[in-house]
Amino acid sequence: MKTHLLSYTALALMIAASPAQQTTQTPAEKLGWKLAVHSYTFKQFPIFDAIDKTSSLGIPYMSISGSVNLDSAPKASTMSVGDKDLNAITEKLKARGIHDKFVNMGVVQLPADETQSRKVFEFAKKMGIEILVAEPAETAMDTVEKLCKEYNIKVAIHNHPKPSHYWNPDTVLAAIKGRSPLIGACADTGHWVRSGLDPLECLKKLQGHILCLHFKDLSEKSPKAHDVPWGTGISNAKGMMQELKTQGFKGAFCVEYEYHWENSSPEIAECAKFFDATCKELAGAP
Repeated sequence: MKTHLLSYTALALMIAASPAQQTTQTPAEKLGWKLAVHSYTFKQFPIFDAIDKTSSLGIPYMSISGSVNLDSAPKASTMSVGDKDLNAITEKLKARGIHDKFVNMGVVQLPADETQSRKVFEFAKKMGIEILVAEPAETAMDTVEKLCKEYNIKVAIHNHPKPSHYWNPDTVLAAIKGRSPLIGACADTGHWVRSGLDPLECLKKLQGHILCLHFKDLSEKSPKAHDVPWGTGISNAKGMMQELKTQGFKGAFCVEYEYHWENSSPEIAECAKFFDATCKELAGAP
């Protein structure tokens, strides 16, 4: 009898360790998508607290802003953070069950001055960051393209609201025309709404060029609009996700929640719930 019990136990262990079990994908993974919290969401807290908050939400990825709060400094350029603190950040990510490579960094400054821009690419290389989010001047694009190719690091052009230079996707398309596919767009869907644009139509315009997203749903089509849980606003969040699936987009949906700064976690949890449910529907999961 004991022999049979041992056999059943061994069989159970073999099944648990089988490749089929190990390669089970979530609906988001089947779509090639990652849900990440952009550290700017928790800009009023030290980065270590931001990591704790992200972990408590069960979200496994983060992107990092161009500036961060440290325990010992209220705000610092991310690139000026010393190796000791960078190592502490990496270890904190690991300890809290978050992927230890940020999915992207930005918004960062990428000027035409190659020496200055190279410092940003060197930092990204050191940190294993594969996408830089920036709004480079069009006069800097030759420099940016050169460094993208040299480091094999992508640059995603971000759109702040009107009257910023890249508020309209047509301007982004003009800037990247004829450029390396390493240069594309970081689609900030909320800022399009604030600029009076239809975010779904903007995504369609940028098909094939979207590298990552600052995904948002807003309360109204107005410069004064604020974030609301995904699926509850006027941005057609589900329609945008359907469009991104249709386009074959692969990459990160970054939560940059710019409302209720002191306690946005409950609303971000609702965003994550909506994301998971929509991914399940779009992936055809049972």
